[in-house]
Amino acid sequence: MPVCRSCGENQLQPILALGQMPLANALLTREHLSMPEETFPLDLAFCPHCALMQITETVPPEKLFREYLYFSSFSDTVLQNARMIAARLISAFNLNHDSFVVEVASNDGYLLKNYQEKFIPVLGVEPALNIAKVAEERGIPTISEFFCTELACHLREKYGQADIIHANNVVAHVADLHGVVEGLRILLKPDGVAVIENHYVKDLIDGVEFDSIYHEHLCYYSVTSFQNLFAQHGLTLVDVERLWVHGGSLRVFFQRSDGPCSLEKEGRSRVEALLQDEVGWGVDQVAFYQNFGEKVERLRVELLALLTKIKADGHRIAVYGASAKSATLLNYFGIGAEMLDYVADRSTFKQGKFTPGTHLPILSTTVLLEQQPEYVLLLTWNFTDEILEQQAEYRRRGGKFIIPIPELRVV
Repeated sequence: MPVCRSCGENQLQPILALGQMPLANALLTREHLSMPEETFPLDLAFCPHCALMQITETVPPEKLFREYLYFSSFSDTVLQNARMIAARLISAFNLNHDSFVVEVASNDGYLLKNYQEKFIPVLGVEPALNIAKVAEERGIPTISEFFCTELACHLREKYGQADIIHANNVVAHVADLHGVVEGLRILLKPDGVAVIENHYVKDLIDGVEFDSIYHEHLCYYSVTSFQNLFAQHGLTLVDVERLWVHGGSLRVFFQRSDGPCSLEKEGRSRVEALLQDEVGWGVDQVAFYQNFGEKVERLRVELLALLTKIKADGHRIAVYGASAKSATLLNYFGIGAEMLDYVADRSTFKQGKFTPGTHLPILSTTVLLEQQPEYVLLLTWNFTDEILEQQAEYRRRGGKFIIPIPELRVV
């Protein structure tokens, strides 16, 4: 029986079984289309002891992250979010050329560049070799390794401790969960701050965001489960914010329990308020999570009925977004080439490849204006406003977007 990734208890409660699924970001080349694809179990479970929702299968990190195709800089929303938090922290902590900022899973340097532009020393830690190379080419010092306790000790000895450590959408991804959190404590100055962003489990459940479940996402956090995990490593939750990015996220601020709190007292009040709110909706009660599968099934029936009618009317349907989310939704719902023509994606690193499981060709977004399909299934719905604005001309010509989550609608 699998044990909880955070507390080690073996009382995990099953929530949703998605079956055997391909790796969501394992895009295929044309040569790979005739070869068997690896699939792995994708089962969601809940720990009533520490309130952490998680999947039970661990795919080796080397298989998932050494070659990666998600580049943060292709999203205007992500770039704006990075600029805003960097500017806030630079001001709040009076960061300067004597400061030091680290980002764990730093991708292509999209966030750290905002500090570097202010002449603040930075260091990225990015295990994907191809992405780390891009960051280095952009002038962001980057170490291409998996962050862990041992690496944190090495970085502390070589560079000193950090004033700020960012870890955006990474604590959900790591198999060595305790090694990463302990590493954050080791690398952080006594009065430093670790700033963590991750999907919020309540938004995932309320919005039927099941497509956020894939093998890279091992954990799905609440404020309660964050606090329970980090407290085991001498880190205190000192502030929290709810964000609208990625369909609803948390930004949590941790400081070392053995150091001074350098954030405002209002932060602790925000923490207590959200913790109380979570008690109210049953964060540690399995009942809150158990109807999730029923909601997913209703969405499947509604979406398939809509797509079937559109095809019966003789219309074409494309997809926007060769994302990990799209891989989960298309494969679990069983939607492929019989319904969909191709996938349009802004990332030049994905264009020319094929989607895992469904084998749809990935093309440039310019194809939407060139071919003007009547409908586009928007599967990167977490960037809906950004994409609708970018595709204003397609819509002006009569094209319509189908947005499946958080509720099925056509715009």
